[in-house]
Amino acid sequence: MARPSLVLFAGGVIAIALVIAIATGVILAGRSSSASGETSAAGTPLIGGDFNLVNQNGQPVDQTMLNGKWSLVFFGFTFCPEFCPTTLAELAVVQQRLGKDADRFQIIFVSIDPERDTPQALKDYLSSDGFPKGTIGLSGTAEQTAQAAKAYRAYYAKVGSGDSYTMDHSLTVYLMGPDGKFRTALTYGLGPDKSVQLIQDALAKG
Repeated sequence: MARPSLVLFAGGVIAIALVIAIATGVILAGRSSSASGETSAAGTPLIGGDFNLVNQNGQPVDQTMLNGKWSLVFFGFTFCPEFCPTTLAELAVVQQRLGKDADRFQIIFVSIDPERDTPQALKDYLSSDGFPKGTIGLSGTAEQTAQAAKAYRAYYAKVGSGDSYTMDHSLTVYLMGPDGKFRTALTYGLGPDKSVQLIQDALAKG
């Protein structure tokens, strides 16, 4: 299937991931000058916060969509050729292996390419075979996209110009609890087995 997908590198250059220290270990949360590694009083990274976007059906949504469900939040774009489709494909495997627990989760794909990723483009892209069922695609204006990325300490940058430009961005999948707060991160290349274990550990802790 020759269709555009999501990418972290341009011209073969992979973006360096920023290391964020947390109480349970060290996670990669994407290269970003805004990802300062600041933590709350409890030692949890200050990841997550207010955003105002639209879903793939054109409906306005904000951070309250996280309330009441566990969420896996991932930033990418539909023209990415490798890393994002790979991540989405792995999340599909994770979704299957979670079994009944998968019903407690929503997977949220936030576009960092406001110039090209319309709600319809996201809807078409996320309907691809091999991607997680029911994935919610979010997009917005350049300002709204920047606000959402800043809240999650997610790095992204446009590379190149004209129709051939691409997007450089971080690859972390953020696991958010049903209270809308950050729990842990699934790093690129972790694999479905370890991802499922991290998720199950988080579920056990609540």
